[in-house]
This record gives sequence, structure tokens and C-alpha cells, in this order.
Amino acid sequence: MQYRIFPKTGEKVSLLGLGTMRLPQKSDGSVRETEAIQMIRAAIDGGVNYVDTAYIYHGGKSEVITGKALRDGYREKVLLADKMPLWLLEDETTQPTIFDEQLARLGVQVIDMYLAHNINAPSWKRAQKHNTMRFLEEKKAEGRIKHIGFSFHDALPFFKEVIDAYPWDFCQIQLNYMDTAYQAGVEGMKYAAAKGIPVVVMEPLKGGLLTDRLPAGVQQLWNQADIQRTPAEWALRWVADFPEVLTILNGVSSMEQLTENMDTLSRALPNSLTEQEHHIIQQAADAYNALLPYACTKCRYCMPCPRGVDIPEAIGYYNEWSLYARNPKTKEVFHLFVPENKRPGQCDGCKTCEERCPQGLPIAEAMKKTAAVFE
Repeated sequence: MQYRIFPKTGEKVSLLGLGTMRLPQKSDGSVRETEAIQMIRAAIDGGVNYVDTAYIYHGGKSEVITGKALRDGYREKVLLADKMPLWLLEDETTQPTIFDEQLARLGVQVIDMYLAHNINAPSWKRAQKHNTMRFLEEKKAEGRIKHIGFSFHDALPFFKEVIDAYPWDFCQIQLNYMDTAYQAGVEGMKYAAAKGIPVVVMEPLKGGLLTDRLPAGVQQLWNQADIQRTPAEWALRWVADFPEVLTILNGVSSMEQLTENMDTLSRALPNSLTEQEHHIIQQAADAYNALLPYACTKCRYCMPCPRGVDIPEAIGYYNEWSLYARNPKTKEVFHLFVPENKRPGQCDGCKTCEERCPQGLPIAEAMKKTAAVFE
């Protein structure tokens, strides 16, 4: 495993950080707990020392399962990251309630890396209104938090504004080879690094869109490279090439994915991709961006829908319909697996989901288009 240095402490941080938003699931959507714990421990045994969870992941089960995985001496081997869900804050009393619940779920006394979760313009105003930074500083003074950071989902100018507003210990941004100028993007990453703020990267595989069922044109591009790599390896290597990146968070759903990620980031050095490789990656990004209607990462922040629609699932089918030349099998699978009461035709356009979406997607529009195709 490659390691990079956390400037504030000199600690070595594994280049692969384990995200727990996409743990292995049963057909009913519940987490396969035993398998998930085995995966988390296998990652730590293999050298991963940064584990990230959040209050909302898997309906709160992610924190519980992460806590179980970190028993038996594993807690001492990692930097544990968790987050305050700003959009859930009702007043200043909400924060201590949520924080105490997180400690209880995790079964720990201290969280190493604590983030203001999903900062955008509305949530930042909410954080200021409810004195979130003062609360986090109090917890840091009490020894309950070691480092204060934030995760970000908004435009670049606002990212710079947030970076300059507080002496952050670290920040977390979405970055992959399709999103170089989206949200904070590469420019934001370099801006934070220039201020001495380490950058944690999330969504390096864009929620699996860069690895699942590749369009023929993209696979042909990968085949042109002198060194053959899997789609996941290409995506991870692109992020790892930036020396400004402290760690790359990737959520895995199987031991096979974990093994591949660990193998890739045990060999990925900064500034190691060739000019030809960068050119091929850019061509792949262009090909994807030309085909993908909605850049949904299936983070599920939009859920639950008041009308019961499974929004990420619906967008996934529409994207697949567009990526794979309107293959009629996509319609067959949609009607087989999406219950009528969860289909996009149930959407009434309330746009509650759009207020929550980190990607800023026009979800109501997407539901209309998806319903028109599949229903």
C-alpha cells in the first residue's frame, strides 16, 4: 500500500481509504453484516488505515457495522472518519444528539477525522445559523474529535470561499476523470493544497459508472494503451497521479473489488502516468460525457422520495438506456425488477430530492424522461 503524509501530524495515511457507503447488500437492501465486517478488517490487514462512514449511510447501519469491525484491536490501526449531516440540523440541540448517537453506534470515544457533511450554499448557511463550527471546536477541545474537515458539493467559487472561511484540517471533494471541472474539481483541489489543506477524494469511480458495463468505444480506448489495466485501475490511477491527494475513498461491495483497489493503489505513484495515458483517459472522459444524460452516483442523498420513487434506480435505468444504444433488454429488466409503486411515473415534481442532491441534478425532469421511456 502506498502512503502519503498528513501534514498536521506527520502520520502516514494509506492512499486507499475505505468508504462504507456501498457495503455488500442482500436482495432486500440490508447489509450483509458478516461479509462487510470481514471486508473492512481485510482492508486494514492489507494496510488501509483510513476508514470513512457517515450518519446516513445504509440508514445508520454503516456506523454500527464499522464500529463492530473496529473491535478486537482494529480501532487503534486506523484514522476513523465520520460526518455531521448539516441538512438534518433543526437547532443547536440537534448536533450534540447526533454526535452522541454516532459515538454510541461506533462504540468509540474519539473520532479522528470529523467532517461537516455535504457543504453547499444552503447547508453552509444552516451550519453558521446553528454554530456548527463552534460545536466541532468544543468537541475537539474535549478530545472527542481530532481533526475538523468538510465534504463539498457545490460550485468552485463557493468552494474557495469555504476554504478561506475557516482553518480546516482537511477537506473532501468529488474528483474523477469525468469531473475535472465539476464542483471543486482539479482547480479546487490545487487551491486547497496550496493553502496547506490536505485533500481527501471521494467518488473516484463515479459511483461505478466508470467501471460497470463499458460502452464499446470506451473499451476500445483502453485497449489502445501500452499497459493494459482494468477500468477501475485507470480511474484510480488518474486520481493517484495528483500528489495533492491525501487518500482516495472508494466504497466496495465485494472482496474482489477491495483486492483490486488495494493492488492498484499499492503501486500507484504520483506523476507516474505517461502523456499518452493521460490522452487516452481524456478521450474516455469525452466519450462518457457525450453519452451520459445524468451524472448520478447513487449516493441516495435524494431518498426517501415522498412519493415512494426509487430515484437512483430510475436514473440508472435511463442512463443505461442511453449508454447502451437503447437496448430493449433494459426495458425488460426495468419492468421485471422495479415495482409499480416505485417507478418514476409516481413522481409529482415536488423537487424535495433536488434540494438534497449533491450533484445538483434536475431529478424531476429525469423522472419525466424515464417514465416516458419505460412506462
